[in-house]
Amino acid sequence: MNQLTAVAADLVAISVLVFGVYFPRHHRRDLVTAFLGVNIGVVAVSIVLGNSGVGVGLGLGLFGVLSIIRLRSDEIAQHEIAYYFAALALGLVSGLSGPPGVLPGALMTLIVAGLFLGDHPRLYGRHRSQNLRLDVAHTDENALRGHLEMLLDARVVGVVVRSVDLVNETTLVDVRYVVRPRSGERDRQRTRGPAVERMASVG
Repeated sequence: MNQLTAVAADLVAISVLVFGVYFPRHHRRDLVTAFLGVNIGVVAVSIVLGNSGVGVGLGLGLFGVLSIIRLRSDEIAQHEIAYYFAALALGLVSGLSGPPGVLPGALMTLIVAGLFLGDHPRLYGRHRSQNLRLDVAHTDENALRGHLEMLLDARVVGVVVRSVDLVNETTLVDVRYVVRPRSGERDRQRTRGPAVERMASVG
């Protein structure tokens, strides 16, 4: 009965993580299948290992092996790696924690809440990162920043030059930038200040 409770808690946690957090934000159906399959498989194997007395060490070794196999099989983004490890961790916590208690439930809640907050669209929502190949060979960093800000219509906060080809006149850069507010948002920001001042004067 205790194991069934642990499995039920894991299914609730992975469902919230996948269907409530990940898919509404990123919409990759193939990774939904991957997260669910990995999580349920790890739960099943962890429960078997726990009942056979093999020990937690083998479970952690399984965690490492599955991570290497999955991450080498396909290229996924950094935030998707975080979701993948969370699915593994939820399975291990629920499968190897023994009888259900406050600590396993709190850890599973912490994993889901951490990704909900860390991957929230409003957290640094205007910050972007791209690899760009420019049709100009830039050797001056200030000129490069100015060109990128004009090209992206954004404020560049970081530039890493990967390569400069002086023969073919190209530059490969990793640029991090902050998107400027759209025209409607700019208008609201301009009118918000005078409105606040008028309200303050009336008060």
